[in-house]
Amino acid sequence: MNILVIKHIDSEGPGTLGEFLQEHGATLHVVNLHRGESLPTNLEGFKGVISMGGPMNVYEDDRYPFLASEARLLRQAMETRIPVLGICLGAQMIARASGGRVTKSPVEEIGWGAVSLTPEGRRDPIFRGTPGALEALQWHGDMFHPPSDGTLLARGADCPHQALRVGSAVGFQFHVEADRNMIADWFADSPDLEGILSRYDEIEGQLRKEAEVIYTNFLDELKR
Repeated sequence: MNILVIKHIDSEGPGTLGEFLQEHGATLHVVNLHRGESLPTNLEGFKGVISMGGPMNVYEDDRYPFLASEARLLRQAMETRIPVLGICLGAQMIARASGGRVTKSPVEEIGWGAVSLTPEGRRDPIFRGTPGALEALQWHGDMFHPPSDGTLLARGADCPHQALRVGSAVGFQFHVEADRNMIADWFADSPDLEGILSRYDEIEGQLRKEAEVIYTNFLDELKR
């Protein structure tokens, strides 16, 4: 099972999601856009696409021309019903590719926060088996708006749009894939590092359990 993984920066890789998929027989084909690597022209041979996070904004095509190419490929994936999972910037790219909007979030979220599933989110297969509320790691200043044919799956108190589905594509504004080493790297220069890691240590078991449920649900979509 070949999965295309789109990276926008070295520090934001697939993390525990990649580990899970590889343990279940997937082969990850990673494209590092920030290093000048090119996306495939089509998705022949791929069972799914994962778009990771990054510090750029989806509307910065002048600075990051690869964003336009990625949007076209994600649109192609959705048009051909190939499962897509987007995380943070990746979720915003799903919105862009499907005709949704991306704007500034009412609040820049950095750190731990609560995410609550909408009624539609509770029924969506990607969240099957998860609780109605999740504690999640956040680091973003922008927010997606689902397109007219999209569905809002989760909300947050500070950022109201936290997860969406558009056909075969699902996006999370929050990070489910980050492990302790990734978090320590991201927050290395932050005065909140100790508190962020302390909270991770307290809820690591819960985070990994919930993430594995979501990953299993995504794997089910890949196998269809």
